[in-house]
Amino acid sequence: MLHVTPRPAIRHANAGSVLGGGLNSAFHQGSGGPGGWWILHEPELHLAEDVVVPDQAGWRREHIPRLPDEAYLALAPDWVCEILSPSTERIDRLKKLRIYAREAISHAWLVNPDARTLEVFRLDGGHWMLLATHGEEEVVRAEPFEAIEIELGRLWAME
Repeated sequence: MLHVTPRPAIRHANAGSVLGGGLNSAFHQGSGGPGGWWILHEPELHLAEDVVVPDQAGWRREHIPRLPDEAYLALAPDWVCEILSPSTERIDRLKKLRIYAREAISHAWLVNPDARTLEVFRLDGGHWMLLATHGEEEVVRAEPFEAIEIELGRLWAME
């Protein structure tokens, strides 16, 4: 089934851009940070019979040393992040999280720019375990990127 949604609101796009930029600046090889990850914005994933596009996804470099030339990836990431909006939240929570669990993606984040929250999940025995819900202006260390601090207030800032 094809789900078509409108382009995200600017608040949604800003949260994804700031988050992805921060993670890339810390975890991209040669960044001076911890390194060890590929972080991609809206990659197309072909996972079994499903094609999904998370807002952000990350692969440990030990699992994918080099990015492929194809327009999609068939290797499930180690981490996914969905930026929730009223038009996508139901699909993200009910459909995509089930696909991600089936594919044994170890971590998932749900970012809600309207509620100003970050939900951090870890896959445990095929089920999502909520590790923490953070919000507002908190500075957090969140799995699997606990090596750095993330200033949540930067995700919501529009000035």
